[in-house]
Amino acid sequence: MTQTAQIGPSWKPTLAAIAAILLWIGYWYWGTLEAMAEIWWRSETYTHGLIVPPIAIWLIWRDRQRPAAMQPRATIWAALPLACFVFLWLLGDLTAVNALTQFAVIGLLVMSVMALIGWQASKTLLFPLLFLFFALPIGDFLLPRLMEWTADFTVLALRLSGIPVFREGQNFVIPSGNWSVVEACSGVRYLIASLTVGTLYAYLTYTSLTRRLTFILVSLLVPILANWLRAYMIVMLGHLSGNKLAAGVDHLIYGWIFFGVVIVIMFAIGARWAEPVRNPRQVNTLMSTNPRKPLHSWLIMTALASIVTAGPVYDGILRQSNTDGVIKLGMPTSTGSWHAESPGIDWQPRFENPSAELHSAYRTPNTWVGLYIAYYRNQDYDRKLVTSTNVLVTSSDPLWQSIRNRQARASIGESEVAIRESELLKKQGMTDERYIVWQLYWINGHLTTSDIEAKWLTAWSMLTGGGDDSAAVILYAPKESATLSLATFVRQAGGDILHSLSEARSK
Repeated sequence: MTQTAQIGPSWKPTLAAIAAILLWIGYWYWGTLEAMAEIWWRSETYTHGLIVPPIAIWLIWRDRQRPAAMQPRATIWAALPLACFVFLWLLGDLTAVNALTQFAVIGLLVMSVMALIGWQASKTLLFPLLFLFFALPIGDFLLPRLMEWTADFTVLALRLSGIPVFREGQNFVIPSGNWSVVEACSGVRYLIASLTVGTLYAYLTYTSLTRRLTFILVSLLVPILANWLRAYMIVMLGHLSGNKLAAGVDHLIYGWIFFGVVIVIMFAIGARWAEPVRNPRQVNTLMSTNPRKPLHSWLIMTALASIVTAGPVYDGILRQSNTDGVIKLGMPTSTGSWHAESPGIDWQPRFENPSAELHSAYRTPNTWVGLYIAYYRNQDYDRKLVTSTNVLVTSSDPLWQSIRNRQARASIGESEVAIRESELLKKQGMTDERYIVWQLYWINGHLTTSDIEAKWLTAWSMLTGGGDDSAAVILYAPKESATLSLATFVRQAGGDILHSLSEARSK
């Protein structure tokens, strides 16, 4: 028999200090925590975040005997990683990146607890503390890749089944109808749910690190493979039933049933290698003969609290330099051999809440090019340039589809830069209309096509007092003439475009 460890007198001031620092973090970072909770509540993909904190608390309570038998030893060395998390939060808030601010806040919570209980006690609670990171509503960045993999497998499986398939992008046609791989078909929900539950299952079922990591890897791969099979089976059900089955919401229901069966089988197989839970070892030998005084913990807590406060305070100082002047975007009525006119088609990129925007077209006797600029200033979580909702075409658009993306290069002004190139398809009855679209970001005078680089340039500009003026520059032309017309236009009008953006920034 083992003696149940009791919480000693040295833990009481430590627990009080932990409660104080957590409340302090909650006060200064309430907006970030609230935004994370809102995503848990409204998004089916991240609803699991609601139960992650209670599970982490239960795991800590379950394993409380081991840390209770130790002497808490607060350490100031944790101030360095804590400061790094504060800086990450500052970068994320300046660029309105929810994933970064929320990751940083959970890091602050975890690191503050570890700092106040010490490394030895932290090792016994490491899994419950790190499990909190599963509450992060992160995973949307996987959507394009998972959708592409799902479409690749489905098309391959259909062809191996003897069904002819014509594919463009994530859309494909078979003799019985048209199908598209959209966000709900990506399997990201299955992946996140499986990884979260699988990691918890591995921790509770196994004791060896090898078995735990193996099961976590399985829980990562199985939902991806299961989603591929699910997509193939749904298309086959629709094809064989004349689209009477697996149509509309039915295919989502079938998908969750199939996923549930696969996960149950995975856990049942994993249970065959379950390891008996070891009895907690006596750790009284780790009790310090020279315990830290309660004052020591409170002094360290005060130092940590000062670091925690620095992020929001400095963020407020930087935002005081924001300007509210009216932004005017203007382009000359003619540039080179091109003359301005109204846009030539009924399409416009879907950019939300720009501070200013411009949409026009330029024509020569032989062809035309469309120009769209979305300009952003004083960016926040409701108004920002780089976000997953700012797209050329939404996946639910009934008329327009983006069917191809690649990188190209072009000369703008006196510089040769990378361009993000896409192909748009407009479905009109039996005829197709196609356009080539060039896109890049302008960040306070710098040009890039990378979302990550655009965010970093914006953050650096804010940190150095340059503001956050940014813009998306989008050019498009009919596919049959785009190769020549787009290159010619940016070579002749690129300087005017950059000048227009610089003028808007200076006002």
